[in-house]
Amino acid sequence: MILLALVMFAFALAPFVGAIGGRSSPFVAIIPLLLFVAFCVLLPEIAEGGTLLETHRWIPSIGIAAAFRLDGLSLTFALLISGIGCAVFLYASAYLRGEPRLVRFYTIITLFMASMLGAVLADDLVLLVVFWELTSITSFLLIGHTPEQERSRRSAQQGFLVTVAGGLAMLAGVILLGSVADTFSITEILGKGEMIAADPLAPAIIILIAAGAFAKSAQAPLHSWLANAMVAPTPVSAYLHSATMVKLGVYLLARFDPVFSDHALWIALLTGFGAATMLTGSVLAMRETDLKRVLAYSTIVSLGTLIMLIGIPGELAAVAVVTFLIVHALYKACLFLVAGIIDHETGTRDSSALGGMRHFMPITAAVALMGGLSMAGLPPSIGFAAKELVYETGLAASAGWALVAVALLANAAMVVVAAVVAVRCFSGDLSATPKTPHDPGFAMLAGPIVLALLGLLFGIAPWLVGNGLIVPAASAIAGEPITFTLSLWHGFTPMLALSVLTLVLGVFAYRRWSTIRSRMAGIHQIDDWGPDKLYDRLIIGLQSVSTWVTHQIQPGSLRSYVARTLFIMSLAAFVTLILRGGYELPSFANSLGPDLVIAILLIVSSLAVARARNFVSGIVAAGMVGFTVALLFLFQGAPDLAFTQFSVEALAIIIMLAIVGRMPFRDRDSRIHKERLRDLFIAGGTGVTAALVLLAVLAQPFDGRLSDFFRAASVPEAHGRNLVNVILVDFRALDTLGEITVLGLAAIAAAAVLAGLRRATAEKSK
Repeated sequence: MILLALVMFAFALAPFVGAIGGRSSPFVAIIPLLLFVAFCVLLPEIAEGGTLLETHRWIPSIGIAAAFRLDGLSLTFALLISGIGCAVFLYASAYLRGEPRLVRFYTIITLFMASMLGAVLADDLVLLVVFWELTSITSFLLIGHTPEQERSRRSAQQGFLVTVAGGLAMLAGVILLGSVADTFSITEILGKGEMIAADPLAPAIIILIAAGAFAKSAQAPLHSWLANAMVAPTPVSAYLHSATMVKLGVYLLARFDPVFSDHALWIALLTGFGAATMLTGSVLAMRETDLKRVLAYSTIVSLGTLIMLIGIPGELAAVAVVTFLIVHALYKACLFLVAGIIDHETGTRDSSALGGMRHFMPITAAVALMGGLSMAGLPPSIGFAAKELVYETGLAASAGWALVAVALLANAAMVVVAAVVAVRCFSGDLSATPKTPHDPGFAMLAGPIVLALLGLLFGIAPWLVGNGLIVPAASAIAGEPITFTLSLWHGFTPMLALSVLTLVLGVFAYRRWSTIRSRMAGIHQIDDWGPDKLYDRLIIGLQSVSTWVTHQIQPGSLRSYVARTLFIMSLAAFVTLILRGGYELPSFANSLGPDLVIAILLIVSSLAVARARNFVSGIVAAGMVGFTVALLFLFQGAPDLAFTQFSVEALAIIIMLAIVGRMPFRDRDSRIHKERLRDLFIAGGTGVTAALVLLAVLAQPFDGRLSDFFRAASVPEAHGRNLVNVILVDFRALDTLGEITVLGLAAIAAAAVLAGLRRATAEKSK
C-alpha cells in the first residue's frame, strides 16, 4: 500500500499546501520534502536490484487495476520530482510573495507533482494514461497562471493542445499494445517483449507511443510550445524543464525500451528525431537573449539527447540515459532558479543588457558558475562524466560518427549557453539595470545552492549516485541487470579528445556570441516558417473550417435539420440491412384483400402530401394518411386502436388548421422544384427503409409473450379491459406523463408565440 499511499498523500494534501503557500510560508516545501524522504527510505531495497509491486482492484471487469511499480527507473524519477519539487516550492515562497492567486498556484503545482509521481509509478497502462493527462491539465493551468495576459493564454493553449493531441495518439498506441499483449500490466508487457516486437501491429504501436512521447518531450517539430511556456512564473519553468512534464515523454520511451530496443523502426525514430531536436534546439538557443528562453531551448537540446540515447541499443546507452537525465535535472533546475533570481533582483533577464553583477550578487554568481560547469560538461562536475558517456555511446552506435557530430555541435552550443548564463551576466563592467542587484534571501538561494553542490559532489564522488541509483535505473531501461562503475576520469580516450574539442568550439562561439546571435536572429524565415507560426496558421485554419462546417450543418432552417437527420438515419439503417443480411420479406399470401386496397390508399395519400402546394392542403392530405392507417387497424381486428386513431387524427387536423390560420405562412409552398424533389427523395427513402425494417420484423416468428402478459394482467392488475388504454395509463404511466408534459410545454410555447404575433400585429396597426 505504500506507493498508493504516497501518491494519494500528495493529491490529498494539495489544498493544505495551497493554504500554506497562500501565506508565502517556507513550510510549503514540507510536503515534497516528506515525499523525498519516503522515497529515500525505499532506495536501499531498489539499489540491491529489488522491485516493489502493488496491485489494487480498480476495474476488474475489463482487466484494469490500480497497479504501481517501483524500480530503479521510477525511483530515479520519483526522487527528482520530489527533491527538485522541494527546492522549487521553497524558492516560490519568496519569489512569488505578494503575487495574486497563490493559493490556486500552490494547489495546482502540488496536483501536478502528484500526477507526475502517479505517472512514473503506474504499472498499468490505463492508469498511466490517466496520470499522463492530469499532468497536461495541471501544466495548462500553471502555464496560464496569468490568464489576463494574451501571451499566457496562447502559450497555455498551445502546450495543452500539443500535449493532449500527443496523448490521444499515445492512448491509441496503449490500446493496441494492451490488445497485442493481452494485458495492460506494464510488468507483464515487459516480460513479453520479443512477442510484442514481432507482432504485425508493432510498427503502429511504436509510432503512436513515440508521437505521444515526442509531443510531451518537445521533440522537433513539436518543440515550440516549450519555449513559449516561459511566460509562466520561474518556479513553474524550473520544475517543468528539469524533473517533470517534459521528462515524462523520456520516461515513457525508456520504460518501453526493453520491448522495442531491437526494432529497426524504434531505433530510427528515436535517433532520427532526437538528433534533429538537438540541432534545432542548438540553433534556436543561439538566437535568444532572454535567459529563460535561452535555457528553454537548451532543454530542447537535452531532451533530444535523451531521446537519441534511448534509441541506441546497449547497456552503455542505458547508463548514459540515466546519468544525463540526473545531470540535466540538477543543473537545469539550478540555472532556471538563478535566472529567476537575476530577473527578480535586477528587473530584467535580457542577457545582452546584463554584466558585472558578481560584486553585488557573489553567492548567486558562485551558484551559477557551479551549475554552468555541469551544463558545459567540465570537470569536476558530473556533467563531464555524462558528456563523455554520450560520446562513448555515440561512437559505439552503428551510425556513430553522424550522431557524435550532432552531439559535438549540440554540446558546443551548451557551452555557449552555460557561459552566457553563468559568466556573461556576472563578469565585466556593471550594466545599468532597472533595480539595484543584490543576493536574495535564504529561501531563494537554498535550492540552487544544494542543486549546484550536488552536481559537483556527484562528480567528485560518482559512486554516491552510480551504484545506488544510476545502475538500477539503467538496468530497468536495459531490461536486465547490468554492471557498471561510474567514474569521472577515463584516461586519454577519444571521448576526452571530443570533450576538449567541444570546449574549444564552445569558447570560440561564445567569444563571438553577439555577432552569431544577431546574424541568426536576422534569419526571419525561422520565425516566419517555423512550427510556432505553423501552429497559428493551423489554429486559424481550424477556425475557418469550423465556421464553414457550422454554416453547413446549422443553416437556421428546421426543414434542413429534419431532412439531414432523416437522410442519415435512413441511409445508415438501409446500408446496415443490406450489408448485414437483415433484409427479409414476410409471406403476403393472405394480404390480397382489404389490406391491399388500404396500402394503395396510403400510397395515394402520401403522394398527395408530397404534391400539396400549401399548408392547408398538406395538412388535409396528411390527415388522410392518418385515417387510412386507422382503417388498417380496424380491418386488422383492433377497433379500439382504430377509433383512438380516428379521434386523434381529427383533433390534430383541427388544431393544426387553427394554428396555420393564425400564423403568417405563405399560401403557397416557397420551395423550388429541385428542393421539392430532394425532400421527396428523402421522405420516400425514409419510408422505404422503415417499411423494410418492419417487413423484416414481420418475417420473424411472432413472439406473443408480451401481448399475453398484457391480456392476462390488464383486468386483475390495472382493472381495465381496453388494452391500449391500460398500457398507456398504467403500464407506461410515466412515459405517458412525459409525453403529456412535452405536449403541454409545446402548447404553452405555441400560445406564447401566437400572443407575441398578435401584439406585434396590434402595434403595427397603431
